Amino acid sequence: MNYSDFQHLKFDLRPDGVLLVTLNRPEVMNATNARLHWELTKIWDVMNHDPKVRVIVVTGAGDRAFSAGGDLSWISETAGHPDRVAENLKEAGDIVFNMLACEKPIISAINGVAVGAGLAVALMADISIMAEEAKITDGHVRIGVSAGDHAVISWPLLCGMAKAKYYLMTAEFVDGKEAERIGLVSLCVPRAQLLDRAMTVASKLANGSQHAIRYTKRSLNNWMRSSQSAFDASLALEMLCFMGDDIKEGLAAVKEKREPRFPSARDH
Repeated sequence: MNYSDFQHLKFDLRPDGVLLVTLNRPEVMNATNARLHWELTKIWDVMNHDPKVRVIVVTGAGDRAFSAGGDLSWISETAGHPDRVAENLKEAGDIVFNMLACEKPIISAINGVAVGAGLAVALMADISIMAEEAKITDGHVRIGVSAGDHAVISWPLLCGMAKAKYYLMTAEFVDGKEAERIGLVSLCVPRAQLLDRAMTVASKLANGSQHAIRYTKRSLNNWMRSSQSAFDASLALEMLCFMGDDIKEGLAAVKEKREPRFPSARDH
């Protein structure tokens, strides 16, 4: 594959080897549909093998969102269909482990709301820089699905088990200042300064010792690789939830903008 094969990602290579990658579905707040989800499994290897690229910066198109999570129509088409659930299980794992395998530093510039698969990209980045005004949530339990994707291997390492359990089980939103305070992101800055700060950090890495920086990334990523059994279990359990009744109610509640009434929470 090459860059022209990607429909929903935009690329801007700077002279110093910094590649700015933009999630580009602004009309739906950069939500991931089937195509974008698949593209997010493939792009890391393409960039990893591009000799012109030294550092990768990922952001979202527009001012409102990094990525508003999974497109509701795509999730609805997946729920209850074993073949599509199995496909999503593979792709969700590929996003995480292909980001880990990419030897080049990845910086996320979280410019707005980030949820679900988009949040996986934002927080699996080696350095995450978030706008103070932006808000993030794992969001899975809101639609009746257990936390999977990246969350089980990354959140406890980033912000500790107590905070990870609280935010993953309640799906409350976290703004940039709080995310930085608890260690969920590397830095937060005012939105107007976000991309400049991300590109400054990227330029510093691009001009540093490439072997030293890449080997440091590889070594630190072993903490997450060592948790692969927990990740695989979380992903399987998440996909199990896609075959249940709660997700149907969760999706209906989101579409109707009301609180869900999950079947599993009713008295029997």
